[in-house]
Amino acid sequence: MIIYGKQVCLHALQKHEAKIKTVYIAKKGILPQNLFEANRDRIKFLEERWAQKMAKGGNHQGILLEMEPLEHSDLNTLKKEHFILVLDGLTDTGNIGAIVRSAYALGVDGIVATGVKNLHIPALVRTSSGALLDMPFTIIPNILDVLNELKQVDFTIYGASAEGEVVDTCQFSEKRVLVLGSEGEGLSKRAKSKIDTMVSIEMKHAFDSLNVSAAAAILIDRMKNVI
Repeated sequence: MIIYGKQVCLHALQKHEAKIKTVYIAKKGILPQNLFEANRDRIKFLEERWAQKMAKGGNHQGILLEMEPLEHSDLNTLKKEHFILVLDGLTDTGNIGAIVRSAYALGVDGIVATGVKNLHIPALVRTSSGALLDMPFTIIPNILDVLNELKQVDFTIYGASAEGEVVDTCQFSEKRVLVLGSEGEGLSKRAKSKIDTMVSIEMKHAFDSLNVSAAAAILIDRMKNVI
């Protein structure tokens, strides 16, 4: 797995050193001296054209890392937690990355991506500013399987919907799941069939909807503490 960009690479070097195989540098002085010395044996210097090729034209900012593949979490492990986020058919890398970053910062215990068979994990690591390296995460295509299994261990399922109950007035179960629908389609019929309560964000001014990543951050913040 190749990741690039100064912020995400520095985060990985500081917190996930054991998973890094090679440090590629294309810009002199990009690493603080302490990290340069600690990783001297696995640093390789690249010409700009090779760095651009490795980054496939992305903005590498002078540093790339080759890391071990991301280890996906197990649903059975997530069942032992209290606040799970389920993504229902989301595919946009920028939105998912922003959601992962907010979820990690605000205290979600794990994320399950459903409705997709795979996602571009290195891109998600970048767009989450490295938070995906710390957040328990897995991909399970069938959302019914996920929600059924979580219900069997007493999770209450909440779905994000403009027609739902205002989140500030809700009382949440100790074991709770927030389901977020896709950017274009919203919640799928499959997801809706398993949701216990729909929740919404009260708007102070008339507006169609919030971006899914912005809505996710607000809902997570409201739901993180059980009333």
